[in-house]
Amino acid sequence: MNDDAKHWSIIVGARLAATAGAVLGLILIARTDALVPKIIGTALVLSALFMMAVVPRALARRWRTPPE
Repeated sequence: MNDDAKHWSIIVGARLAATAGAVLGLILIARTDALVPKIIGTALVLSALFMMAVVPRALARRWRTPPE
């Protein structure tokens, strides 16, 4: 596997992990009436959305081919 394929799979893995975190947070929010799990679920969803927006872009920028 070349470097481009490795980088692509790492970026996709980061997106999948963020999606799984957001789904877990939504499940926490939906399944309880207590306040603390709802707060934890909300924090998990917000951090997963932040991760979806920032991490793949940062990795792509880090691995960008330098100008010649």
